[in-house]
Amino acid sequence: MTDSTLDSREGAFAPVLDQEQATGALEAALAAAPADRVEAFITSRSGDFTRFAGSRVHQSQAIAEVQIMVRAEVDGRVSRAAASSFESLQEAVARACRSAAEQAAAGVAPAPARAPLPQPGTESGIAGVDPARLWGEDTAAWSVADHARLADRAMAEAHALGGEAAGMFGRAVTEVAFHDRESGLSRYAAASEAQGSLTVRIEDGSSHWKDLSRFSGRLGVEAAIDRTLSEASRTRGRAKLEPGEYDVVLGPLAAGELLDFFGAFGFTGSALGAGVGTVATHRGQQVASPLVSVHDDATQDIGLPFPFDFQGVTKRDVPLIADGVARDVVTDRETAHVLGTASTGNFHIAREEAPHAIPMNVVLRSADSSEEELIAGIEDGVYLQRFWYTRTVDPVRTTITGVTRDACFLIKNGRIVGPVESMRFTMSVLDALARVDGVGRDSLSQPLMNVFNGSASAPAIRVRGFSLGTAPVMRGRS
Repeated sequence: MTDSTLDSREGAFAPVLDQEQATGALEAALAAAPADRVEAFITSRSGDFTRFAGSRVHQSQAIAEVQIMVRAEVDGRVSRAAASSFESLQEAVARACRSAAEQAAAGVAPAPARAPLPQPGTESGIAGVDPARLWGEDTAAWSVADHARLADRAMAEAHALGGEAAGMFGRAVTEVAFHDRESGLSRYAAASEAQGSLTVRIEDGSSHWKDLSRFSGRLGVEAAIDRTLSEASRTRGRAKLEPGEYDVVLGPLAAGELLDFFGAFGFTGSALGAGVGTVATHRGQQVASPLVSVHDDATQDIGLPFPFDFQGVTKRDVPLIADGVARDVVTDRETAHVLGTASTGNFHIAREEAPHAIPMNVVLRSADSSEEELIAGIEDGVYLQRFWYTRTVDPVRTTITGVTRDACFLIKNGRIVGPVESMRFTMSVLDALARVDGVGRDSLSQPLMNVFNGSASAPAIRVRGFSLGTAPVMRGRS
């Protein structure tokens, strides 16, 4: 396969390849590879993104990129080779096979064993995800001209209010093909993606919005622009907030930020196998409010659902926390073998990282309350729109630190009464989730950092007692 394929599809909202071309290229490249076992996957991503700031669109970007990864096994020794063009597929196969053979000749330790793939024919197609959840014709029709019109509207109305708007509207097609020669398993799927972000600043006021979906119509961009403009205007003249513990409503973006850390808090097969982290130490125990259920669920119709991982294993609904109880971990074939289970379809390789299993489509289950109803239940507290610059402090205690940002408001007697300044916070995520007494209805989704096709989706939540401005004090210590 050559890169001329990319040129022939330029400008179309369609996969870089298609099922026949992608799986055909993999099957042909692996057919005679000199290895005991060999598998490979292709990922492609194409799309267009309109970025804007101040008073102009400063970048109208069209992308078409391809990544290939080959895994070859010779006498139990494994090597991987990557490529970023179709022209290099066969060469990547040769490199992976040659390196694995060299390792075998040198007596390098064999690679860890893996759980077996399903029997051929039992995992074909896109079982596990309704195909209708993968592709939005509304996204295909959401053109660059539409993006530019929305950007123009946001910038013009922010300017009329004395401020500025910046952000991005875009769409993309994600395509993954996988083939394992020895099992005869080939898998393929393509999915649409629509996303947008907007920050409006007016004097010292600001507000931020972000969302992504397979369907552009679900983003509700026009309403999001209205709300972001209004909130930026209402947050002018922020008051200082004294450090302390407050009842808070975390907006969907702030609540979703907490989910980004679940991969570091012990909800993975590698952590469980090593005996560390939340599931290893608290499995079956109440670690959060009974109102809180957090799943890794790429089958759900939210975020970025997808049917299988880079090992060709079907994704499934994995309850990490169910009704507040620590339940399960995500696995790939290697960690599933160690645990004596089946893979959950969470194998991932990111740039500059070793292959490992991670939560990739994290969802905090929604409930029935509106944000207004959650706010109405607070007598004296704060609304926090989002967090910024969050980092892990203590993965054992699930403690993170960060800064509150943009539309943050003081709540008095169940009503928002005025904007407040941003503050640093340092808080255990599970402690915060244990104090949840209200879960919202409407979710927003955001990308997971450095995770291909990863997303975190959450509604607003109400937390009784959230520390702002001070680090937590360890009880029993002077």
